[in-house]
Amino acid sequence: MTDSAEKIRIDKQSLSDALHSERQTALQRYKLKAAGNVSGWRLLHFELAMLLLSNLTGGLGYALRKIVYRGLFGQVGGGLILGKGVVLRHPGRMMLGNCVAIDDYTLLDAAGTDLAGVTIGDDVIISRNCIVQGKVGAVTIGARCDIGPNTVITSVGGVELAESVLIAANCYIGGGRYHNNNLHRPILDQGVYSLGPVKIGAGSWLGAGVIVLDGVSIGQGCIVGAGSVVTRDLPDYAVAVGVPAQVKQLRSQ
Repeated sequence: MTDSAEKIRIDKQSLSDALHSERQTALQRYKLKAAGNVSGWRLLHFELAMLLLSNLTGGLGYALRKIVYRGLFGQVGGGLILGKGVVLRHPGRMMLGNCVAIDDYTLLDAAGTDLAGVTIGDDVIISRNCIVQGKVGAVTIGARCDIGPNTVITSVGGVELAESVLIAANCYIGGGRYHNNNLHRPILDQGVYSLGPVKIGAGSWLGAGVIVLDGVSIGQGCIVGAGSVVTRDLPDYAVAVGVPAQVKQLRSQ
């Protein structure tokens, strides 16, 4: 991201309007928020899976979710592991590779994106209590990424993780920004914009509690120290720490 980065306007319906619109019935509002514009049979499949299997514990829960949830996704490979309490929104817009493992109480949300809103590659591990949210833009997680617990990935301008990215616990990646020029209007009513997608290069490692803002590209093989806030692009093999993150050295052989 540079100082001259262009602000990308985001057209986004307020959550309150989506939840309480009088133009739709309560069932229509729920369906569009939770499952998407699906047929009655697919909605029934979604509802029964969530009701009966979401919190089923033990090996039986894992086994039944692996079988029954397959039909909910747009695409899914073999070896899927889903923990209990996993929340899915618009699973038909999600593409999952082989041997994807998603731990307990994670939210996968593609409600705000296009037909391929959340794409997760082969051998990806998403730990407990994470949020992966295609709020407006798409989310792409490359093969063999390992995402630590309590991490939030929220895409407004797009989020792309290349292969083998390692993310420690409690990180925040993406998001957008609110206009704030009008002092007489609440900030939440002034509209949202983005400075562009977040891109994290192959083999990089984010330490615990790292924040990566929208519009930032992190090169391949980078290390970002715990608690850092990345506000600018990082070159390949950079070691960066601080608030804002500064490059301290470049990794070498």
